[in-house]
Order: sequence, then structure tokens, then C-alpha cells
Amino acid sequence: MQHMLPQVASAQPVRVVLYSHDSQGLGHVRRNLSIAHHIARHFPKLTGRPVAGLLVSGLPYASTFPLPEGFDWVFIPSIHKAEGAYASRSLNASTKHLIGLRSQLLHACLLGFNPDLVIIDRHIFGVMRELQTPLITLRQRNPEVRVVLGLREVLDAPEVAHAEWFKHGDPQNLRHLIDAIWVYGDRKVHNPVAAGEVPECLADLVRFTGYLAQGRELTEVPTDPGHATPFILSTAGGGSDGYQLLQTLVRSEVPDGYQHLVVAGPQLNNRKLLKLQAKAVAGTRVVGSLPGLSGLMEQAAAVISMGGYNSVNEILATDTPALIVPRETPRTEQLIRARALQKVGAVDLLQVENLTSALTGAWLAQAVGSRVDRSGIKRNGLTKTAKLAAETFTITYPSPQEEACTA
Repeated sequence: MQHMLPQVASAQPVRVVLYSHDSQGLGHVRRNLSIAHHIARHFPKLTGRPVAGLLVSGLPYASTFPLPEGFDWVFIPSIHKAEGAYASRSLNASTKHLIGLRSQLLHACLLGFNPDLVIIDRHIFGVMRELQTPLITLRQRNPEVRVVLGLREVLDAPEVAHAEWFKHGDPQNLRHLIDAIWVYGDRKVHNPVAAGEVPECLADLVRFTGYLAQGRELTEVPTDPGHATPFILSTAGGGSDGYQLLQTLVRSEVPDGYQHLVVAGPQLNNRKLLKLQAKAVAGTRVVGSLPGLSGLMEQAAAVISMGGYNSVNEILATDTPALIVPRETPRTEQLIRARALQKVGAVDLLQVENLTSALTGAWLAQAVGSRVDRSGIKRNGLTKTAKLAAETFTITYPSPQEEACTA
């Protein structure tokens, strides 16, 4: 039997900050935005208190997505990765100056808003430690603040992920700063603790939420595919690193009776978009971006996608057959995810080394008309995160332990 959490008499809003560093793609900010929507929807019923929240992002065009009630945006100057290093996306400033400015803005945000709960996506200290001093200062001034590190279910190859935890010293020291680690996945599909992607000394802080799949439509405005004909949908996420896949897809043969809608992504430059549109075969329409992708995936006869976390979750929420063509460099995260999901029968996998328009066209021909049962995978992670957020104010977390992690 489920027990409701105790009602809190005070009507004072719980203040929540969700931070994402946002350098490549839309994955981080969309993940936090989906969580924020479900916190806004469920938290007041679970605790008796309203929510006031800030979403911190480096992507101003994230503002095109609907905000949850009680939340607002805080935008910091944008960054991107150039030749493996962080640099300004738009501002004419050095990286050092840019990171310093972002850190000052984060400091003002955290200390000025004084949140009760901070949820950090993927990088506990942000880019180049921009969040470290603001977060430590907040913890000193407000010892009651709860700090959560949110992780996608796959980080990277175990040896790479494990080494990253030690970049800023012994990860054991993080126990004095964070209260919980939420892993946004189903441990039966992939368990980053067992795989060695999360240090064993932090394992007791981990809570598995299930995939953030069901309920993502709250973050989007419904859209129409633009035609009544049955359609296939292909997407390359944000578009910054999917050009090779897109070039193949626009030349793939479209099954009779279907149209092929290719969404290149808002971060693909206009010159490349025009090239794709010029190369597209009959029956294929290429657009830069389109709202409501979650709903379109449900309507589509088949989906071809890269293996980014958000794109995969949109697929998992449906019974639409899907072919994943994962990015394999500079991280193997997408490949690990695609293999794990292929193993449980949730998706098909085609690696980049085998990618041809003939193979993608052949897959489309056999996929249309079929459906995939994904009900055996835990996909209600968005509701679970809202419950975990409520529980942060009613449960006691493990005390910091003194033994060091093993490097």
C-alpha cells in the first residue's frame, strides 16, 4: 500500500533550482525541463506546498518550450565545444572570461534565490568548475539545502566515466556536498553502478527513477506533421553532430504510401540544411526543427534516430518501431545505450560503420506496419523524480563516510 507523504502546514513555496551546463544539443535542458514540469504538477499534492523554481540554462532558445507553473528561466552565456575544448558560442570573449561571468551569475542566482532543493544535471561542478564555489557557498549559508546530482543511465565507457569522477579529487568528498544521486533509467536495462561508471563509495546515494519517458508531452506544444499521409520520422537530436546520419537518411528510399519527415535539429546551420533539402529523394521533407516531437513519434509508422538520452526516451514512451544509429565518438555513451536497449528488444541498432542509405531504406520497408511492446521497461521516471523531490524533505540521507574511493 502506498502512503501519502505528510502534509506540511506552511504555505510557503519550496524553492527549486535545476541547473544544466548545456554545451551540445538540447538533452540536458530538456531533461531538466521535463522534471520541472512534473515537480510543479505533483509536488504540491505530495507535500501541501507550492513550488517556485528556476531553470538555469545556457541555451536561450530553450525558452520556446512551455514553462511549468511557478517556474522561470535564468539564462547564462552560451558555450560549445570546439576541438575538444569549451568556448563561447556567441559572446566575443575568452573562455576564461566567459566561465568567470557564468560563475558569477550562478553565484547570484543560488545565493539570491536561496533554494531548498538544487538538481544538477550530469556535471556536479558544471563546466570548468563554474558551479563549485557558488554551490559550496550556498551549502555553507544554507546547511538545510538538498543537493541532487541527476545522471542519465549511461555515462560513458566504464574506465572513462570512472576516471572523470577523480578529475576534481576523491569523489568521496562529494558526500559532504550532495545528498542523493538520481539515475534516470531502469537498472534492469543498464546499471551504471554495476558497470563501474559510478564509484562504489557513492553507490548508497543512488536512486533509480526509471526512464524519463512517459509524460514528456508536458514540455511541448502539439504539432501536426504537415500532411495526412502516413509518415516516417527521422531525427538527429539538436543537429550539431548528426550530419553524416542526416545525409544518409535524406537519400533513403521511402516505402510506398508513406512520406519521410526528417528533422535536422535547431543547431544545424542553414547552409547544411539547404544541402540536405536539395539532396532529399522523392517523398522526403527536411525541416530544421519542429515542436512536439514526442507526439510525432507516437503518430509515426517508424522512427530512425541517434541514441541521445532524450530522443531514446521519446521513443520508449511509444510502441513505434525504432532504429538507433548511435554516435560513437568522442563518447561511447550512445552505443552502450543502444546495445542495452537492443538486448531487451526495445530498439534495433545500426552502427555508423555500416550506415548506408540502402540499409536504412531496407529497415524502413520492413518496420512500417509493425509495433513494439516496451511495457516491460520502467518508463515512469518523471513521476518518480517528483516523488523523490518530495521525499528529500521527509527522509534522512546516509551520513558521509570517511573511507576513500578507489581510483
